[in-house]
Amino acid sequence: MSDKTGIRIPSRLPLLLTHEGVLLPGCTMRISVDTYRNMQLVKSRLLRGTSLKSTIIGVIPNTRDPEHDTDELPALHRVGTAGIAVQVVGSNWPKPHYTLLITGLCRFRTLQLLKERPFAVGEVEQLDQLEQHASQALLEGELGELGEQFYKHAVQLVDMLDMSVPVVAKLRRLLDSLPKETLPDMLASMIRTSNSEKLQILDAVGLEERFKKLIPLLTRQIEGLKLLQKTRKPRQDEDKTVVAIRPIRKIGHFPGGQFSLDTAEEEEEEDEDSDDIALLEKKIRSASMPEPALKVCVKEIKRLKKMPQSMPEYALTRNYLELMVELPWNKSTTDCLDIHAARVLLDSDHYAMEKLKKRVLEYLAVRQLKNNLKGPILCFVGPPGVGKTSVGRSIAKTLGREFHRIALGGVCDQSDIRGHRRTYVGSMPGRIINGLKVVGVANPVFLLDEVDKLGKSLQGDPAAALLEVLDPEQNHGFTDHYLNVAFDLSQVLFIATANTTATIPPALLDRMEVLQVPGYTQEEKIEIAHRHLIPKQLEQHGLTPQQIHIPQEATSDIISRYTREAGVRALERKFGAICRAVAVKVAEGNKVTKTDPPPGPKAEGRREKVLESLNSPADLSLPPEMPIVMDRHALKDILGPPIFEMQVSERLSQPGVAIGLAWTPMGGEIMFVEASRMEGEGQLTLTGQLGDVMKESAHLAISWLRSNAKTYHLTNASGSFDLLDNTDIHLHFPAGAVTKDGPSAGVTIVTCLASLFSGRLVRSDLAMTGEITLRGLVLPVGGIKDKALAAHRAGLKRIIIPKRNEKDLEEIPATVRADLDFVMAGCLDEVLNAAFDGGFPATSRHDLLNSKL
Repeated sequence: MSDKTGIRIPSRLPLLLTHEGVLLPGCTMRISVDTYRNMQLVKSRLLRGTSLKSTIIGVIPNTRDPEHDTDELPALHRVGTAGIAVQVVGSNWPKPHYTLLITGLCRFRTLQLLKERPFAVGEVEQLDQLEQHASQALLEGELGELGEQFYKHAVQLVDMLDMSVPVVAKLRRLLDSLPKETLPDMLASMIRTSNSEKLQILDAVGLEERFKKLIPLLTRQIEGLKLLQKTRKPRQDEDKTVVAIRPIRKIGHFPGGQFSLDTAEEEEEEDEDSDDIALLEKKIRSASMPEPALKVCVKEIKRLKKMPQSMPEYALTRNYLELMVELPWNKSTTDCLDIHAARVLLDSDHYAMEKLKKRVLEYLAVRQLKNNLKGPILCFVGPPGVGKTSVGRSIAKTLGREFHRIALGGVCDQSDIRGHRRTYVGSMPGRIINGLKVVGVANPVFLLDEVDKLGKSLQGDPAAALLEVLDPEQNHGFTDHYLNVAFDLSQVLFIATANTTATIPPALLDRMEVLQVPGYTQEEKIEIAHRHLIPKQLEQHGLTPQQIHIPQEATSDIISRYTREAGVRALERKFGAICRAVAVKVAEGNKVTKTDPPPGPKAEGRREKVLESLNSPADLSLPPEMPIVMDRHALKDILGPPIFEMQVSERLSQPGVAIGLAWTPMGGEIMFVEASRMEGEGQLTLTGQLGDVMKESAHLAISWLRSNAKTYHLTNASGSFDLLDNTDIHLHFPAGAVTKDGPSAGVTIVTCLASLFSGRLVRSDLAMTGEITLRGLVLPVGGIKDKALAAHRAGLKRIIIPKRNEKDLEEIPATVRADLDFVMAGCLDEVLNAAFDGGFPATSRHDLLNSKL
């Protein structure tokens, strides 16, 4: 709607009540909308409107506290500002709200409130005329002197600012190009004023009144800047007044913007910040950084000096520089190179693990001969609970270095290793650089725990990011994305731990020196228990050796009957359960003693009865001078019935059952294989969650037996040498909830099926492992040591292994080798001869009769 006098706003406007400030004509302001009425206004008029008039709204300051908003419409201020909604942005965090970017057009007065719901609508009267300025005669006549005074103060204020800032230079040009009647509202929104003072400017409809109210505000701002310049410390000539200015937006013909000028009230804070920057610069100079890192820091500190504190990049740059200062560029600890002391310390911390101790002592010996030796990159591979992590901590203690553990299990983002680029919000360095910041030295011991459990996602492959970290030829110049400068990791001693190498990428595995950490034997577990586990549990539960005694026989029973593992974690938990039970008895005994009656004839009689009850076998709470001794009966009362009580011979009491040996990330395990036959159509059924490789081994076994049935006198139920003629075979691997795979069960399946078809029993003290071929050869397999330890834990006496695995017997402890009889087999004929008493096929008349039966 327009007339000859200029552009007119609609006579009815939706009213937006805001408590965030005062919008003046010609200025731009962001307003947050979260109340019900304002939200409905945005949804109904701004988001659905298509014409220019539908985006014009009335903005009225709300002087009431927003925390006390109610459903009732508050009293409206008599003058408001009509504005155009230039931008609408919605968000649901932390609660649903809109953010409006509104440019003020002109003043209006509310004549009548037409409706209150769902949002306020009022009949308004336009007070300022758009596109029509005061006549030149009026400005030179009545307002000439007042206008010149205002313009003089405005120019003086702007000239005191730093003209090198682009927005200040633009403001200076606007003073010369814009009409003088538009300047009061624009400057009032820029200088530091309270909301009440801005309301006075808004209420000043006449230009003369507006000049009169704004000139004192400009004068106050100028005096504040003068005082700031006088009290400011001497600086270099190029350091000008720091002014935080938000960009001036110009929409259509309505230039606007906001910026805040530093006053004397902020001088103290600014001086403190300048002192901090000077201190930070001093730290940078004394940090002994390499030349490339120092150049980057000097460049960033220069940018920081010129940067207003209100900019988001100010905090990011400062955090970056503080990190660069805290990194140990040239700080390191001195290694303890006493080999004898290191050997004593390692032996006192850990029992067994000779291979690991030997490798650490070798490193110390070479360090004595060569000072600048690069840190080795070791990988300890073994089942859980064998002490891989604690060995890494002991190595750091032995060398006298700082220790830092980085848990990599489940990490699926390469930024956890390399860090984030500083262009991202919330960026931070990777775990390697952050670990160096934590320890404060450049030669710590880093333990990369569970390196075999790294993941992969859309954010990258952290295993690939570790390639540079764990490569001795590259990690002297490791570049974190956050630092963006090289850092030397060559003096860091990296130790990785894993349960298996199968899930470690080949390229990463190639960069590490793999040291196998097998499970413990029963003798080693007994020593570890009495050297470390039992004293640790006694200390944690507040007990002393005078209160509880666990003999070696009881420890052996716990190991063999209550735990069956490669490590000692479950064993330690059992000792904890025993200590808790004893603590209850000790506490009950102390309570009885404290509540003893005073001396007297009756009291003495009762005291004797109490002591008799304490000494009775049914009660374990003995007098303090007599420790509680753990025997088999006490273990049963505390730990319950034995978990592993079943004898292996009971499982092999009928044909068609054999024992195999399997390797798992948890250590070696024994594995039963059961077979049965029934009338059918010659089908082979496999159950027990088997993988493809194990299924193929089963088909290989049945094919080899069918082709050699006459040689070994194997027949089906009808006496035919065709083992699958009218016969179905079912092979089952117990523990069906556990996935099983691998080729090492081949010899076990052949022996199991041979027992089924011959009707003979496999030796009950025998276990076996080995891969088979279609021609009957036995191929080597891995994990011989772990499998032998598993057979030893299960009480078996004989093990059949491939002949080409004979070299692996040297890794098995001598005590275990002495208890086991190892049979080397190069073909299945040797396997079957060793698996059955009297050989296979039967060599005596008695065995022949048994086989026919």
